[in-house]
Amino acid sequence: MEAAGLKFPLAVLREIRARIENDKELGRTELSREVCRWLGWRTPKGRLREMACRLALLELERREQITLPPRRSTPRRTMPAAKWEGIEDRAIRCELHDLGEIRLVAVTAAEPGLSAFWNEAIAGYHYLGYTPLVGAQRRYLIHSENYGCLGALGFSAAARRLAVRDRWIGWDDAARAERLQWVVCNSRFLILPWVQVRNLASRVLALAARQVCQDWPRLYGYRPVLLETFVDPQRFAGTCYRAANWIDLGRSRGRGRQDGEHGAQLGAKQVLVYPLCADLRRRLCGDRQLHGATRQNDGTPQDWAEQECGRAPLADERLKRRFVSIVRDFYSRPQANIPGACNGDRARTKAVYRFLDNEEVTLAKLIEPHRQHTLERMGKEAVVLAVQDTTSLNYSAHLHTEGLGPIGTNSSGAQGIIVHDTLAITPQGLALGVLDAQVWTRDGEHKGDQRPIEQKESAKWLRSYQAAARAQAELKHTRIVSVGDREADLYELFALAAEHRQAGGPEILVRAREDRRLLGEDGKCLWERVEAEPVAGYREVVVPPRPGRRARTAELTVRFCPIELKAPQGKGNLGPQRLWAVHARERRAPTGAAALEWMLLTSLEVNDFEQACEKLDWYVQRWMIEVYHRTLKSGCRIEHRQLATERRLENCLAIDMVVAARIMHLTWLGRTCPDVPCTIYFEDQQWKALYCFHKRTRTPQAKTPSIRDVIGWIARLGGYLGRNSDRPPGTQVLWEGLQRADDIVETVKIFTNFGQGP
Repeated sequence: MEAAGLKFPLAVLREIRARIENDKELGRTELSREVCRWLGWRTPKGRLREMACRLALLELERREQITLPPRRSTPRRTMPAAKWEGIEDRAIRCELHDLGEIRLVAVTAAEPGLSAFWNEAIAGYHYLGYTPLVGAQRRYLIHSENYGCLGALGFSAAARRLAVRDRWIGWDDAARAERLQWVVCNSRFLILPWVQVRNLASRVLALAARQVCQDWPRLYGYRPVLLETFVDPQRFAGTCYRAANWIDLGRSRGRGRQDGEHGAQLGAKQVLVYPLCADLRRRLCGDRQLHGATRQNDGTPQDWAEQECGRAPLADERLKRRFVSIVRDFYSRPQANIPGACNGDRARTKAVYRFLDNEEVTLAKLIEPHRQHTLERMGKEAVVLAVQDTTSLNYSAHLHTEGLGPIGTNSSGAQGIIVHDTLAITPQGLALGVLDAQVWTRDGEHKGDQRPIEQKESAKWLRSYQAAARAQAELKHTRIVSVGDREADLYELFALAAEHRQAGGPEILVRAREDRRLLGEDGKCLWERVEAEPVAGYREVVVPPRPGRRARTAELTVRFCPIELKAPQGKGNLGPQRLWAVHARERRAPTGAAALEWMLLTSLEVNDFEQACEKLDWYVQRWMIEVYHRTLKSGCRIEHRQLATERRLENCLAIDMVVAARIMHLTWLGRTCPDVPCTIYFEDQQWKALYCFHKRTRTPQAKTPSIRDVIGWIARLGGYLGRNSDRPPGTQVLWEGLQRADDIVETVKIFTNFGQGP
């Protein structure tokens, strides 16, 4: 029989039972030592594997194979009793706060008792067993104030070569050889199997990240900038790492440190990393090229498409170049079909279809470089709104497409795919890019509501928040606020946000859908409680237009107060959640229009009228993601793609997402920063060509125009009149103008020489 990685012959099990039965004075320590001697279990240094044996005996007892002697109250002789109480033999099931203070106790050679304790715990209960850590290293025992030892952690030197990590960082061989020591590997992580405490693992990982940053400089004279780890997907989901804001990079190739023959015998592992600083790529790469993007002779990207997409984590450089080329074509003609975007070039069109069908190409890989640039843009802002929402893409007109699922109501019979994305937006309304994209198809089976939320479609809101949390971990000086509409009113989301905020995670701002119970009060009384507050003031907000409804300015009465929500029935383990509520109701709605009313719940403090108005203004920006979805559907015409399979549609969707975000960014850049030089967005040859076309001249002006001027030229190509009474150009006239602008730029370049300089 096997227990804790150790094998017990049946004869030895019978001997153990007889030994316990015949000697009532026998202690657990003596028994484990005897079993080690019987079976010859010793460490490489000749010591008895007492701890591993002890843990295995405990597992046999839990299986009811043996009954161990009663536990004695005397402390272990291998550790100072005043410092460490050792392992509790009984199961630990409680809330995180019931553990008391959790700390990491460093294991050093100066304390051989602790070192032996760590070694044997890992040998006994970690699935990889005990092997000496490689290179620079640090070991920790996880200690609870109320329960003693809970587990162990080990950090050591990073993997010498790791394809997904090196591509993500942008390392070449020289940069990796020079700076590999700045990456530290979490090579062992063990929570003892009888310790079952929700959120303990993610809390320990957060503590460990801080502890490593403190200990490494003192021990080795430098501060690491990145942590890495490997998760066996056949055994674990890696949930605790993701909850602690670690970033999932994908799978390794299944090789180990000793795989000199490239046999890949160990099985692919999930690779996760945790940045310890905001500028890790600059520190790890220096001035070297990032991700091998194709560049001009001076080392700069050729254009925005190469800048935005040249870092795609695709192994083949030809795929990277093809990706950049496709993005250029789709952006130049956003409303065209694929042959039209390729100017009718048959070879280029076939290349696009081959690219979308390539097994190496996935939506996650295509969106990753854009996400990284979105993070860079977010890092320049003090506050960023991570707005999340769901939309469906209807392909009912193309039912020959494989892999579609039902959308809308069952009676409609509509078929397509579901998209839940997160758009990063400044409080002023400038779209910075797509932070997260989830895409799936429904199977049409009704599964009821009794499943845990992780198995429901509603988990999309939690996954989007976790994506914002990973971004927050990288952007220490930017405050991220996750914003959702009424569908995001989930108690699990409030609990998840509360957990992450303890470690500096993002805030939340959600419009309430339910009249929730408050702690200490009967009934559902959220609205009643907030409406009992006096009116703090009045606020005007612009209500965006919708089909059948014009835009208008609404005057709102504003109330606010702190609240403490009571956990819904069946979710008592999540505990109460303290939030702030901001209630706004329109005073005088137009005839025939429903009065605007919002009840906003936020983790941000709201102590005065100004702070309440700030949250209202932020929620107003939520409609930007609806504009983005409209741009994706009407501007990029994603629902008109005919690509035969759902997988190809996903890959094409990733490209259209980048294009739609680019169009959105351009539109709102002209509104939020109209007077900045156009060169922050356009190349010289682009604005000069457009100037010459509109002014009917061969010579461009000497002065660089503003971004508003160039956007106006493009908008007029799309039918914008630019009258004094007209609103600033929107996404529709811009995506229509862009299709003409690209042709104009290419044509003017042929017949003039200013493309090489003024």
